Amino acid sequence: MLPIAFHPIYKHPLPEGHKFPMLKYELLPQQLLLEGIAEESDFFAPEPADLKEVYAIHDHEYVDRLLNVTLDAKAQRKIGFPLSADLIERELRIAQGTISGCVKAFQTGVAFNIAGGTHHAFTNRGEGFCMLNDQAIAANYLLDQKLASKILIIDLDVHQGNGTAEIFQNNSNVFTFSVHGQTNYPFKKEVSDLDIGLPNGTADDEYLKIIHEYVPKLIAQEKPAFIFYLSGVDILESDKLGNLSVSVDGCKKRDEIVLSNCKKFEIPVQVSMGGGYSPEIKIIIAAHTNTYRVAADLFN
Repeated sequence: MLPIAFHPIYKHPLPEGHKFPMLKYELLPQQLLLEGIAEESDFFAPEPADLKEVYAIHDHEYVDRLLNVTLDAKAQRKIGFPLSADLIERELRIAQGTISGCVKAFQTGVAFNIAGGTHHAFTNRGEGFCMLNDQAIAANYLLDQKLASKILIIDLDVHQGNGTAEIFQNNSNVFTFSVHGQTNYPFKKEVSDLDIGLPNGTADDEYLKIIHEYVPKLIAQEKPAFIFYLSGVDILESDKLGNLSVSVDGCKKRDEIVLSNCKKFEIPVQVSMGGGYSPEIKIIIAAHTNTYRVAADLFN
């Protein structure tokens, strides 16, 4: 069984210019069902997150302005979306999908959010299409509920997890690890517990060598009780917002390294999708589908 948070809110109208990247959230569940990687019973539709969980991570004034759709024009430009009540509800559902997935992962070993990976959301602001930081909210939930005492966040999106780094900069219970394009967005990087910035054009061999070296090392070093994995596929050579040169097969091998180590060390893991902006939607879907396929082979 692969518990997968699915968000019907994505069927609502979306801002012009953002329909194509959002399309993957509708197509991916269909592909997983078509290939038999998941069954209908694997999917669950989360409610919006309890605001107390959101306020535990994000500044009250910022959250209230989001909820009332009163962020100023400058703040909305940094996010990249013209705000609406539907989009705020979407973020709250994403956050709850990740929280619920964490709880389910303690029984199944792994759980997915068909969306999520909103790692550019800071304590008091949003950036880069991210308003509320789903994995940060869920990590704090686990700590607060004493379900985990040490957490490792493995962020392998092509863009640094700057919001996540800022949120946990003074929290020794959460170790943040980001491997990203050094010259890519965000151009002002925050400081994670471990950052590895890669030069433009980094391809499979060098990329996978780094992942293979550091993932088991950090697990041994930090001894986490829970792992969050941000599995962005914007590391692909074809990605229009990335600058690395990883192949679809290399991206799958990355997932195998991360998830097999979670399985080997018996550490539950929650996976959020993160970015993927290749011009052809079929490439995005193929790469994301591989992540689920790897998990199904390992955990079912």
